[in-house]
Formats: sequence, structure tokens, C-alpha cells
Amino acid sequence: MTRKNLAKDFGFFLIVALIVIVSVFPFYYAIITSFKTGTSLFEVDYFPTSLDLANYIEVLSSQNFVRSIFNSVLIASVTVAFAMFLAVTASYALARVRFRGRSTLLLTILGVSMFPQIAVLAGLFELIRFMGVFNTPWAMILSYTIFTLPFTVWVLTTFMRDLPMEIEEAAIVDGAKPWQIIAFVFLPLLWPALVTTGLLAFISAWNEFLFALTFTASDTQRTVPVAIAMLSGSSEFETPWGVIMAASVVVTVPLILLVLLFQRKIVAGLTAGGVKG
Repeated sequence: MTRKNLAKDFGFFLIVALIVIVSVFPFYYAIITSFKTGTSLFEVDYFPTSLDLANYIEVLSSQNFVRSIFNSVLIASVTVAFAMFLAVTASYALARVRFRGRSTLLLTILGVSMFPQIAVLAGLFELIRFMGVFNTPWAMILSYTIFTLPFTVWVLTTFMRDLPMEIEEAAIVDGAKPWQIIAFVFLPLLWPALVTTGLLAFISAWNEFLFALTFTASDTQRTVPVAIAMLSGSSEFETPWGVIMAASVVVTVPLILLVLLFQRKIVAGLTAGGVKG
């Protein structure tokens, strides 16, 4: 290996290491801070100096926070289920069925995702009040599904277009109906794409703050981002930074575990269709 290649490899790994450090350090420092209490919170330490679990005990002993975790799991899971069902059926129509205005419809779906949340907040709030689902999990499920669908439909349509037509034609010759083709032919082939889009949709619903804050009015209906934000106002004299950091770690660890668990499927879903032979 020449010096030029060594320098190139060293530069590449140096950039990767820098990106990893910048990305991981905030969460690492949050973990360190979550074990601190009192005046030690304001001391800058880059390595753990103590393992005080008082902040975690306080967070997990709060019934409202535990209920918020349950709310987030329920809302994110139902949102992913609805979004995946609608996205798979819509992507099948957009990718495999020829009809007039198909490209225009697909571009319109993509354009909807470009609107910021605040731009549609007032109209969506009136819609939710009219439907009578304000301060219920269905308010978040409806709004999250609306904002998740454009991304999931666009991605799954791209993947479904890359599937060979011969597979579908063989299923039609065997007498398979459209629902059977989707369920027994396409879904197994789309599994990496489904995992990737589903996990990204779950993370988006889990971390969403604006709609969860606007469409809830009671502590029992709030999700974890709003519950963490409310912790900053739980003390009259000072902000409980240690408790907030402990709560942030508690709600972030499940996402990290999900990504590690499905990392192979995620990589396969992100790289599928990138190379054509």
C-alpha cells in the first residue's frame, strides 16, 4: 500500500471518527450528567465520577412519566401500523398500476411533506376538535399518520418499482388477486424497506413535540417529549437538569436498541435498489 493510499485511508477514518464523536458526545454527556445531583451538575466532567441513581429513581417513580412512556409506545406503534398499511397499498397502486396522473399524484404526495408543521397546526387543530378526539391518543395518531405517509409512500413506491414484473405476472397467471400479490409476493421482498421506513416513522412519532403539546391538555395523555419539557417547570426555584437528563436517557435507549436490533435490515433497505445489474 502506497503512502498516498495510507494518507487517504487515514483521512477517511479521521473524518468518520470526527462525525461519530460529534454525534455521540451529546448523548454521552447526558448519561454522565444523569448520574449527578446538587452542585456537581455544574462541574464539567468528561468521565463518570459517580453512579448516583437518584435521578433515575425519581423519574421512574413518577406515575405521569411512566404513563407518558406507555402513551408514546402506543401512539408510535399504531401510527406505524396505519402508515405501513396505507403506504404499502398506495405504493402498489402508484408503482404497478398504470393510470392517468400517476406521476403528478406522486409529486403531490412528496410536496405535502414539505409543509412545516406550524403551517397546518391551526387547521389540523380545528379538524381534531371537530372530530372530537382532542386530548386523546387518536389526535396524535391521526396527525402523525398524515405527516408520516408522504415519506413512507414515496420510499416504498421507489422500492416496489424495482421489483421484477415477472414475479407479479407469474402470480397473476396462478390466479392471485391484488391483495394476495401484495401480502404473499411483495411483502416478503419489501421486508428491508418496511423495516427501514417503519423504524424511521416510529422514531419520528416518538420524538414529535409540537402536535403532542398542542393536542393534549392533561398529564395522563402526554407523550414523553412533552413530559420531559414539563419537567423543566416542575421546580419553582431551579431546573432539575439531572432529572431531565435521566428522563432523556430513559426514552433514548429504546430507540438505540431498536436500531441495533434491526441494523442489518436498515442497511439492506437503504442500499437496495442502489445498484442495477
